[in-house]
Formats: sequence, C-alpha cells, structure tokens
Amino acid sequence: MARTWVLLRGLVREKKHWEDFPAKMQAALPSDRVVTVDLPGNGEFYLEPSPTRIGAMVIHARQQLKQMGLDGPYHLVALSLGAMTAVQWLSQAPEEVAFAALINTSSSRFSPFWQRLRPANYVRLIREGILTRDRVRKEQAILEITSNLHDREFLHQLAEKWADYAQLQPVSVANSLRQLLAAMRFHAPASLPASVPTIIVSGGGDRLVSPSCSRRMAEAWQLPLKVHPQAGHDLPLDAPQWLINTLIEGVTESGK
Repeated sequence: MARTWVLLRGLVREKKHWEDFPAKMQAALPSDRVVTVDLPGNGEFYLEPSPTRIGAMVIHARQQLKQMGLDGPYHLVALSLGAMTAVQWLSQAPEEVAFAALINTSSSRFSPFWQRLRPANYVRLIREGILTRDRVRKEQAILEITSNLHDREFLHQLAEKWADYAQLQPVSVANSLRQLLAAMRFHAPASLPASVPTIIVSGGGDRLVSPSCSRRMAEAWQLPLKVHPQAGHDLPLDAPQWLINTLIEGVTESGK
C-alpha cells in the first residue's frame, strides 16, 4: 500500500524552504506520495495569526491534509518546530501516524532553554533574523547559522531566493514571536505511544539547537538516534541524500 509522507518545516519557514528535498524523496520512493504543508502564519497562511500553542498547529495541519483528500495514517518527517508539532500529533491522535522522524528538535521537559536555542545566536537572530527589514540579510543570517556544509556563495544565492519567498508571503514580526513563544513553552510528554515507530534524527554540527537535545529525547523515550556528524540544523539542506537514506532505513526496520 502506498504511504503518505508529510513534511513539516520549522520556525518562520514555509514549504518552499524544503527546496528540492521533496522531489528527491519522491524519486527515491516512487510508489509513495510526498506532500508538504505550511504551519499557520507561514507560507500560504502568512496572513493568519500563528498559534502560541503547538496543539493548534496540529489541528491546522490535520485539516490541510483532510482538505487535500488524504487520510492517515501518515508518515511524518518533521524539522525543529515542525517536529514539536509531530510530537504533539503523536500525543493527540497516534492512530493517524504510522511513522515519525523528529529532526533537530527539543523540549523544555528534557533540555534547558540555553541548549534549545544556543546563546551565541540570540543577538544575531533578533537583530538580523527577526527585526531587520533587509530580507536578503535576514535569510543570509539564518542560513549561516543553520547550514554547515555549503559555502558562503551558495548560501548568499539561496538567501536571495528565500528573500523572494519572504517578499511574496512575509512572516510578520508578531507571528515570528508567536511561533518562538510556542516553541519555547512546548513541553513534550514523558513518553510517546509505543504503537508508532519513531526515530530521532540529529545534525551533529547543529549550531542553533544543541545536539544534546535530540540525544536526551532519544534516551528518555528509548528511541533510535541517527546522527549526521557534520550537518547543521537545516539537515535536509546540508545532507538530503543521507536523510532520505536514513528515513528509508528507519521505516524499513519498523515494517511500516
């Protein structure tokens, strides 16, 4: 039976920020369906207020999939804030999830705030990632913090492209702060449903969120931890083929 893979992006990101990762994943899994959705306040929903609770993001994502005519159970591939949404989804409606891969995420239950958002980035993220009106500068700053395996010229060209996305569907300062609030207050459950195969995936070179956050979640939940030793926070950008191979391996081992 064909599987439906649902890709969820992170803080102030939209589905276009996956770039060609969905196409590469679809090519690797031609019998399955790979889809992307936007969280409220981002992408096609940029005019909507972002919820300050992760649970409301789950409801929104589920509604999108229903409107697309897609029924679960879904295979979730979720990054950062998107992975918090996936964790909440597992808690709210585990019967709708067949498999989950949680990438570079964190929770206040397991990690202090200075590991969930590394202090070295605070000033630059606020000044250039949220408050600046220069869209290219904003995207350049985010990319330089979240990507490890691309040179500065590649990142600058990508920043210009992402600045165009931001011009078409800008995330407001208010929504940026609301999403940050939702992420910082997220308190994951003590355990996840044993019925849903789940893996934790981490970029060992993540400079935005400490890799220890993924390690602690994997230990607490007794889940497999897959680590790329050099990749940064935006693991689908840094190591797309490695991530696809890891997902295929994980779902094959789970029998889902």
